Amino acid sequence: MNRYFLTGASGAVGSAIVPLLLADPETSVRLLLRADSVEHLAQRFEALCEFWRLSPSDPARARLQPLRGDATLPDFGLDADTYGELAADTTHIIHCAASVRMNDPLEKARQSAVGSAQAILTLARRLAASGTLKKVEFVSTVGIAGKRQGILPEQWIDEPRTFHNTYEQSKAEAEALVRAAVEHEALPITVHRPSMVIGDSRDGRIIHYQIFYYICEILSGRKTFGLYPALGNVRLDVIPVDWVADAIVAASRETDTAGHILNLCSGPDKSPTLRDLRLLVRKDFRAHGKRPPVGLKIPRAWFAALPRLAALLAAPGRRTPLSTLPIYMDYLADSQGFCNARYLAQLRAHGLALPDPQFYLPAVIAHYLNRVDRS
Repeated sequence: MNRYFLTGASGAVGSAIVPLLLADPETSVRLLLRADSVEHLAQRFEALCEFWRLSPSDPARARLQPLRGDATLPDFGLDADTYGELAADTTHIIHCAASVRMNDPLEKARQSAVGSAQAILTLARRLAASGTLKKVEFVSTVGIAGKRQGILPEQWIDEPRTFHNTYEQSKAEAEALVRAAVEHEALPITVHRPSMVIGDSRDGRIIHYQIFYYICEILSGRKTFGLYPALGNVRLDVIPVDWVADAIVAASRETDTAGHILNLCSGPDKSPTLRDLRLLVRKDFRAHGKRPPVGLKIPRAWFAALPRLAALLAAPGRRTPLSTLPIYMDYLADSQGFCNARYLAQLRAHGLALPDPQFYLPAVIAHYLNRVDRS
């Protein structure tokens, strides 16, 4: 029996991983979930089962065990008996838990990224010492590149660099801890660096709408009075959540991926340009009855000044969305690329190839717009 310990099951990637694990009848999964009480834990677990379309009578539910804890705390905040069970028979660890808030104070961001990495490594060391551990999948981000120029390789990054936000910096610091554990302790860890995760490539389904969807709203002009920045040839590397989850689960079953870094991204050749994405977004918004305002292209420096303009002119309800604009402007301004050669090789080994964005972006955007229509 394979016994997985998964953090971040309620997040975009973690929630897509669980059904893949349950597809193997010889796999059980412990899920670490934050909850204020036992009752709250049960409510959260039930909501996740509903997302996974697991009915109360589904036998797969018996192979899921929710644990009330916190990935950022020593021993995950679990009581001694529960942690002892976890440390006795876990064969696989998948660490997806992360705070994706970009503007947290650095110490808070570190508590999330670095604190959870320390807790994961402590558990992995104990399991490795007992001979129980088979693999650890550590989910990082291509954002660890920060403002580094050039193509991000699938290897450790040594050079000093600045970051767009505290999320990127804290994730880079967490990667440094993992690197030491790989190089000096030979822990069987694969590091996965997803790019911007979006909905399922088949139907657009995703548990949370994150940064990509806000960028779509910006490109539609609905949050910016129709104004949009001069986009140039910048590309936005996005990756459907099902492809990320598939790669992580596949790696967990292959010991030869230990010590490797996989940039789970579309890469420069299959990343849409912001110009093409804007045209698609506006077309799809119109098709869903959400008429975008007439677009007016302005210099990026003017566009970046919109939050200050909103403080003076916008209605109160429009100010909060615009206040976060500077965070996302960084992603619209940088022309970065990410090498995914090793990831593509893993796909080829399984007879797979990444789809082109025109085949999945319409479904992703439609799912979002249909949800907005119902809300």
